[in-house]
Amino acid sequence: MPQIPQTLHELSVGQLSARSGAAVSALHFYEAKGLISSSRTSGNQRRYSRDALRRVAFVRAAQRVGIPLVTIREALAELPEERTPNREDWARLSEVWRKELEERIGQLHRLRDHLTDCIGCGCLSLETCVLSNPDDIVGDRITGSRLMPEGRKSPRRT
Repeated sequence: MPQIPQTLHELSVGQLSARSGAAVSALHFYEAKGLISSSRTSGNQRRYSRDALRRVAFVRAAQRVGIPLVTIREALAELPEERTPNREDWARLSEVWRKELEERIGQLHRLRDHLTDCIGCGCLSLETCVLSNPDDIVGDRITGSRLMPEGRKSPRRT
């Protein structure tokens, strides 16, 4: 891994990529989504401050546990003066995110269990299937395919 001299306060996109392990395209994407920011040189080249390394690490760690980029951006925007997240920030945010992840894990477990039921049943009935119509939430309103909007008729074939 290339070493960045301590006197160097700004990184090129290539240097940030090499140090963070994120692809250049990912860094451009993060910037477009407002997760990191850069300045421009007189030659219009991007330059990132050294703290972008920590922000990229924060984003990638949050993504690894399934946190959506929108949520990550909102969390970063709440930091005073959009400073780099520190250990206390991660602890506070991870507590909130932990609850969301627990709910998602529960949903995935239920989905897995229903999938196993469907494999055993094999019917995939749109009226009673727990995957197509969970908890029969639309059974009181309509029957038939849930992919067709209500009130829309099938196209006529001639």
